[in-house]
Amino acid sequence: MADGRHDPDQRPSPEALLEAAGRESRGRLKVFLGAAPGVGKTYEMLLAAQARRREGVDVVVGVVETHGRAETQALLEGLEAVPRRRTDYQGFTLEEMDLDAILARRPRLVLVDELAHTDGPGSRHPKRYQDVEELLAAGIDVYTTLNIQHLESLNDVVAQITRIRVHETVPDSVLDRADDIEVVDLAPDDLIQRLREGKVYVPAVAQRALDHYFSPGNLTALRELALRRTAQRVDEQLRSHMRAHAIPGPWAAGERVLVCVSEDPKAAGLVRQARRVAEQLKAPWAALHVETPRSLHLSEAERDRIADAMRLAAKLGGETVTVPGRDVAEEVVRYAEASNVTHIVIGKPRRPRWRELLQGSLTHSLIRRAGGISVHVVAGRALEQLPPKTVATRQATAAFDIRPYLATTATVAAALGVGLGLRAFLGVESVTLVFLTAVLASAVAFGLWPALYACLLSVLTFNFFFLPPLYTFTIAGPDNIVALFFFLLVAVIASNLAARVREQAVAARQRAKVTEDLYLFSRKLAGVGALDDLLWATAYQVASMLKVRVVLLLPEDGSIAVRAGYPPEDVLDEADLAAATWCWQHDRPAGRGADTLPGAKRLFLPMRTGRGAVGVVGIDGDRQGPLLTPEQRRLLDALSDQAALAIERVNLVEDVERAKRAAEADRLRSALLTSISHDLRTPLASILGAAGSLRAYPHLLDEAGREELAATIQEEAERLSRFIANLLDMTRLESGEVAPNAAPTDPGEVVGSALRRATKILAGHRVEVAVAPDLPLLELDAVLLEQVLFNLLDNAAKYAPPGSTVPLRGWREGGAVRLQLLDEGEGVPADEVGRIFEKFHRARKGDRQRAGTGLGLSICKGFVEAMGGSIAAANRPDRSGAAFTITFPVPAGATRLEAAE
Repeated sequence: MADGRHDPDQRPSPEALLEAAGRESRGRLKVFLGAAPGVGKTYEMLLAAQARRREGVDVVVGVVETHGRAETQALLEGLEAVPRRRTDYQGFTLEEMDLDAILARRPRLVLVDELAHTDGPGSRHPKRYQDVEELLAAGIDVYTTLNIQHLESLNDVVAQITRIRVHETVPDSVLDRADDIEVVDLAPDDLIQRLREGKVYVPAVAQRALDHYFSPGNLTALRELALRRTAQRVDEQLRSHMRAHAIPGPWAAGERVLVCVSEDPKAAGLVRQARRVAEQLKAPWAALHVETPRSLHLSEAERDRIADAMRLAAKLGGETVTVPGRDVAEEVVRYAEASNVTHIVIGKPRRPRWRELLQGSLTHSLIRRAGGISVHVVAGRALEQLPPKTVATRQATAAFDIRPYLATTATVAAALGVGLGLRAFLGVESVTLVFLTAVLASAVAFGLWPALYACLLSVLTFNFFFLPPLYTFTIAGPDNIVALFFFLLVAVIASNLAARVREQAVAARQRAKVTEDLYLFSRKLAGVGALDDLLWATAYQVASMLKVRVVLLLPEDGSIAVRAGYPPEDVLDEADLAAATWCWQHDRPAGRGADTLPGAKRLFLPMRTGRGAVGVVGIDGDRQGPLLTPEQRRLLDALSDQAALAIERVNLVEDVERAKRAAEADRLRSALLTSISHDLRTPLASILGAAGSLRAYPHLLDEAGREELAATIQEEAERLSRFIANLLDMTRLESGEVAPNAAPTDPGEVVGSALRRATKILAGHRVEVAVAPDLPLLELDAVLLEQVLFNLLDNAAKYAPPGSTVPLRGWREGGAVRLQLLDEGEGVPADEVGRIFEKFHRARKGDRQRAGTGLGLSICKGFVEAMGGSIAAANRPDRSGAAFTITFPVPAGATRLEAAE
């Protein structure tokens, strides 16, 4: 079948055909996927777009970010660009893709860079990938770019690798729906060289990226993630193609391993063997269990073995699948062909030879039907078993209910009435069908035992009322005996078949209900970010599904402690605490019904993941003896596994955030030490030098010289005082101790106070004050606002050239008052506008760096926001220079001070 022709006996998959039909009316999506910024995704996208344009395709640029790269910019020549939509936001002008203009233009292909981008305020969709989905729905093809770290399912993995969490993510479904994925790959050494050459970021940003993100190890890991995720998508596309064209396969384009799981005692070892085979082949693998009608009659121990083997497969990284069917070999081969499996792992048959001759051999049947699929038959003695259960369970016994038997009696009585009415028109043989209908109705409605009761009652009733001699249980002739015997036989067989169908239907409904509950529970856990919320949801779910009381314990300060419960309960008695501690330390069940510490009130079970135990779940109830049935124990295991994985996910996120905070603290500590060693030592050196000169040469200095040295000491001491004050203010902000003492304040008076305080530092500049005289009173802390204005004036004095003008303006605009400080310096570098208010951030580093700690603007932002305002930085539109704008809302009923007086 390698030539693509389909088997005439096979039919295309309806799901695959529906998926293909759904794509016909949509545009095609091609994703240029990279492992990291700078690998050339945008460049490759533009190359492909230029090739399509030369083919005559109508191509437009929706949004493309060249980041100042000349070779990328050159590829935009000849491509029509749809003008971007401009939006003003907090003093900034944001440019976003104009979705409506593109839809109105309706090109054949549109280029949309940076798929994970968050759209600005006023956009129709919050995320750019949603814009792309609307374009695709309109039948427009889209080329887009994406880095692997922005994929939602890999967000935690990338954060664990790089210690940096990416907040802009794209759902995996977007990549799964892509028609084409092109991996743009670049070796780590080549990418690092591009960074050093300034082809990715400006030098200052590139150095930070090299120090924290673009290490060879990080890039190699991200590269592997990108290649693996693309391989998964390609594998899915191949399987969809095979299903849509009814190609049975397998196509050995990639290896896939399937292990068959049954109730065999060596099933766990078979799963481990399959994993080893998959590791050797570097292939994905799955564990498959086929549920047959025989599965309903398995013992609880056999059901436990199947459940434990499937749990083991999931923990070892395999996919677990359960399918219904009658012929195990047929279902295994059908699933293998649909999933493009190339290797099937099964256990060596353990049946005696005579049973294989009578009942057939699964192994031989599978080998005959496998076609091109390799079948690995593993010897049973080489496989290890799961450890035996150490927790006692109780049998799920239902109390005797007489109502089904009463209803069955009524049904047979109704059949008798119908039979008596039909006897005058039909023969006795036809009346048996009426009673047979009653038997089937009882089997379908109530199960096997009421159906057998209906058989017996129907035979007796039919004999008493319809077989001569009438109204006795005596049978006159041998023909009546034969008729009655076969009636009984048919009734028993029919009741068994109907009861079995009913049993299967009931089991299917129960399984569907449990599966739905587990699915909803997993979705709930996936949406929970806080550990306390996750634990409460887990306790509630376990309690509601198993009808027990639940406590959840997690490690804390070297021991185990209660973190959640339902109903809420925080205290364990001494026996329970000892059992929970033993369970945690030994990773084995303990407490009520277990082999260890059975005298405890509760049963404690470890919550495990592939990396070990993460906590303990404890349950108890009012019933005496064992708490759970085997079915409930398996359900508890499933709930516990899901909760353990969610807890581990939250813990990993917290570890990453903790590591990020530690790295940030190290960075701030280093910046602080650098600031202290340079910026604080400089004024101290000037003070010590001037003071030493005054003391060593008092007679050689005239009055003017002494006055100059004294002025130097005072100026440098004031400068040192400002540095220390900034450090103290930042400490107050970090600790949350800044509590504004708000009162009605005249902004104009605070401006005047700040200017008087900054007279010395502004001595070399011309200050132009244009504050409207009718500004309303604002609810502000005058001391904090004065410090904000003083820091801004100090910043302007540092960066504006001597003799330049420093305008300070104030006006009312709608429901807000704005204060704006301008300077005539070089302005803020474009790539640093968004970071100008960060702690210890200093613009214009190197030889042009001014003295200071890099805290002044950060303190301004903290003080302004503490008072309910906002501050923004931008470059002047009329000339070079920076502009800082402070905005405060006008309180309701605010007036001028003169009017209030």
